[in-house]
Amino acid sequence: MIDPAVRQAFVDESFHEAAIDGFYVLAAVVFEAATHEAVRTAMHELRGKRGTGKLHWNEMDTQQRHAATKTVADLEGFHIVTIGAPVPGRRQERARSACLNRLVAELHGYEVTQLFMESRTQSLNKRDIDTVRGARYALPKGTLFHIDHIPGKQDALFWAADIVAGAVRAHREGIEDYRRLLDECLYEVEVMTDC
Repeated sequence: MIDPAVRQAFVDESFHEAAIDGFYVLAAVVFEAATHEAVRTAMHELRGKRGTGKLHWNEMDTQQRHAATKTVADLEGFHIVTIGAPVPGRRQERARSACLNRLVAELHGYEVTQLFMESRTQSLNKRDIDTVRGARYALPKGTLFHIDHIPGKQDALFWAADIVAGAVRAHREGIEDYRRLLDECLYEVEVMTDC
């Protein structure tokens, strides 16, 4: 159950595995609870009549990506992204863990106490939970910080996180237009993954 009384972040990822230049992007979108319905409505409008599934960066063309990024930039929110590198082949989970560990600390600094991540498999969800549990040890004693996994189709706030992750990934791949739109509402942190 989503509690509107606490500051929440919704997270999605994007990654590029490569022998030399691989990286992992973990994007958290933070909107005040009072604006969540407006954000959801905006995301549904972007999806339009493309079916009942979720809006996904990888399924958009250039024009749709630009419109989606501008929509997120124009909404009242602040977004924190951790970018882990390097990410060689078959090391994405290790990179995800490093990015998530740092993301918990950054979100705590912005008074976020509830983290929502898109459900994956039960064992992969458990990995995320274990990472967050470990990251909480570095936070001040008594800090409240919770993680929950829910299906990505269930909440359009994940779609905003997917757009932010996609724009940051595109920037890392040399396409700067999308990322520039987010300059006023985005904070990026580089993470060494030790992969």
